[in-house]
Amino acid sequence: MFRLTVKHIDVETGGMPIVALNETFTKKNDLHMMDRVMLKTAHNKKIVAAIDTSEEMIAPSEIGLFEEVWKKIDTKDGDIVEVEPIGKPISIKFIRKKMDKEELVHDEINQIIQDLVEDKLTDVEMAAFVSACYMNGLSLSETEHLTRAIVDSGGRLNIKKKPILDKHCIGGVPGNRTTMVLVPIITSLGLTMPKTSSRAITSPAGTADTMEALCNVNFSIKELEEIVNRVNGCIVWGGAINLAAADDKLIKIRHPLSLDPEGMMMASILAKKIAVGATHIIFDLPIGEDAKVHYLGEARHLEREFKNLADKFKLNIKTVVTDGNEPIGRGIGPNLEARDVLWLLKGDKKSPMDLREKGIFLAGELLELAGKAPSGTGRQIAEKQLKSGAAYKQMQKIIEAQGGNPNIKPDDIPVGEYTIDYDAERYGTINVLSNTAISKIARTAGAPADKEAGIYLYKRYGEKVKQGEKIFTVYSKSERNIERVVQIIKELNPVVIK
Repeated sequence: MFRLTVKHIDVETGGMPIVALNETFTKKNDLHMMDRVMLKTAHNKKIVAAIDTSEEMIAPSEIGLFEEVWKKIDTKDGDIVEVEPIGKPISIKFIRKKMDKEELVHDEINQIIQDLVEDKLTDVEMAAFVSACYMNGLSLSETEHLTRAIVDSGGRLNIKKKPILDKHCIGGVPGNRTTMVLVPIITSLGLTMPKTSSRAITSPAGTADTMEALCNVNFSIKELEEIVNRVNGCIVWGGAINLAAADDKLIKIRHPLSLDPEGMMMASILAKKIAVGATHIIFDLPIGEDAKVHYLGEARHLEREFKNLADKFKLNIKTVVTDGNEPIGRGIGPNLEARDVLWLLKGDKKSPMDLREKGIFLAGELLELAGKAPSGTGRQIAEKQLKSGAAYKQMQKIIEAQGGNPNIKPDDIPVGEYTIDYDAERYGTINVLSNTAISKIARTAGAPADKEAGIYLYKRYGEKVKQGEKIFTVYSKSERNIERVVQIIKELNPVVIK
């Protein structure tokens, strides 16, 4: 046990709590980087933290508290705290076991997830776990245990009306805002669909980013339950709710490493569905050269794996393979995509027909899966809800319930004042409209942080164009970003005409 003087370090480290000790002090007392210590204040407040070292910044008699520890332990510069070395979490042993290609049991996976949520593991230790799962894979049993552990790490929605319908897309296709078509169609029929969605990580917009152009997407579990009970559904940001809390921490580790272990990815998806109480789920698996799934064989493999995992939780699921070779809709970027959705729901002539067709298709499949439409009739029912205006009226109710203006018009949604057009350099047929290039251009323009930034597509794959005809327009609030867009268009060659 040591008694050390507190020194505030006004820096956030992220992840688990970190404290700084003098390097000479740690060597003398046989302490090492990332060893754990228990801090105890005079007011009996305690916190476990990992050790970082500094010879110049911290004196041997001091302990440096980074911002996260400073806020949690409620102390001040010059206070004396007791510092006791403690052992590393037992979950380190289980992570090493997975690195050694051994299968983990329920209690071991549970302990890893519990320590993750309680900030007892460093980013390095969690990166080792993610890497081990990527390199060695997860068995069906391990994936099931991981799913349960993630679900148990947060709260759950308590919606009594059943069935509860849900949808997930594996991603990789810009502008694919089918959720915002699906939810109003399904809930306009009196069915329940509480949809939690993500923000963009590597794309120009996530569903939550686009819905935020129309209303609030940040709610507590209690607020969410009230909204769903009132209007049958919602479209909100999952990150604002303490559902499957461990999953957000795992994603934070997976993303910088560009690692997406299959079992971990499936556990992540299914845990969030279980947390909202879903009973019937449609999985959209777009395939294409630039999509996350490249080949039909990969899609069929994922289909089998999802089904096997869903059976463990007695969930009704159906996977559908869709075309992921080009963007869906015409707007790419939060506000541009929100305009697309409203035009579609209102039946405006500006409505993107591919988004409309895919939305109707997925809604029909989900209705049939839930037993709310006889086989082969789901699409007809879904289309009727659109044509009658019932889906649009339902979307207005959802927008209002989430604090937005239900009467907002698509043309009132702002887009960036700085623009650049991309014109066809010759006559021919569009042979390539690259998802990857379109995404990079839209992000260079500022999306999704700049909600007014993005791309509007006038032409699609397979369409004929004349020389000089406009193929797309790029929008941004920043003139400098537009200058960067000009350069990146030259580098990426987003459109191929033959």
